[in-house]
Amino acid sequence: MKFPLTLADIQSAHQRISPFIHRTPVMTSELVSEIAGCELFFKCENFQKIGAFKARGGLNAVLSLPEEQRQSGVVTHSSGNHAQAIAMAAKMAGVPAYIVMPETAPEIKKKGVASYGAQITFCKPTQQSREETAANIQQETGATFISPYNDYDVIAGQATASLELYDEVENLDALITPVGGGGLTAGAALVTHYFSPKTKLYAGEPDGAKDTYVSLQNGTLTPVESPSSIADGLLATMGDKNFDIIKEVIEAVFLVTDPKIVGAMRMIWERMKIIIEPSAAVPVAAILDNKATFEGKRVGVILSGGNVDLAKLPF
Repeated sequence: MKFPLTLADIQSAHQRISPFIHRTPVMTSELVSEIAGCELFFKCENFQKIGAFKARGGLNAVLSLPEEQRQSGVVTHSSGNHAQAIAMAAKMAGVPAYIVMPETAPEIKKKGVASYGAQITFCKPTQQSREETAANIQQETGATFISPYNDYDVIAGQATASLELYDEVENLDALITPVGGGGLTAGAALVTHYFSPKTKLYAGEPDGAKDTYVSLQNGTLTPVESPSSIADGLLATMGDKNFDIIKEVIEAVFLVTDPKIVGAMRMIWERMKIIIEPSAAVPVAAILDNKATFEGKRVGVILSGGNVDLAKLPF
């Protein structure tokens, strides 16, 4: 399989964004590893700028734009973390940012986007409404659309989180990410393929938004009607560019219910004293729910973000 991105592409993205991002820590917890029955290494993207890994892909996409395209600005749609990433990257690059957000997006994410000076347009909480609103703005402004996940520059940026993890922790038997639109997982798939092919790649997905799981079963992209989950960052429909990469590398996708996601989130808060959002708890829930798969193994876990509305905690 010849992939559309090389290891050199990912390393270039890392070089491009490194001056602007945090190299997030890899944390361990003896107690959590004991509960899970395996040795866990958490790549803490909840400590990333904007509180999520999306800063990586957003910055790489904006900084990769030619100068003439930057003039008209950038536009995207997102429930929050990618929105903040593009808003921050646009501010750093000195270009206008037009962000489409569903009305139901968490308040903390709305405030985050606004704080970077982006122009926000709210839409109905459907994929169709997001896409149509963004297309209208693009037509009016001439801004360049940057997909939250279905974009090779975004994927290369997200891949840098896994690159750093493999650089820091040797001999991982498995790596697991949350999966929504697929940028993080596609990036992890590429880095695993190039950098650590013996490592098995897995993903955790909410049971109420299982389009990746169903798509892999069917062998073709299969959207889910009206996805629903507490993991709001994982409600996006898998992108075709991401799917084409992921299906070649991934071992399995594990589905988890909202109560299991909340339980895993609470455990990380209580045992590790760090704040993660529901989407970041999904791979943790998947490990706890599939202990036989991971038993006794060295497992990397990407904690994707920590943007939680503290006024609406699920526990």
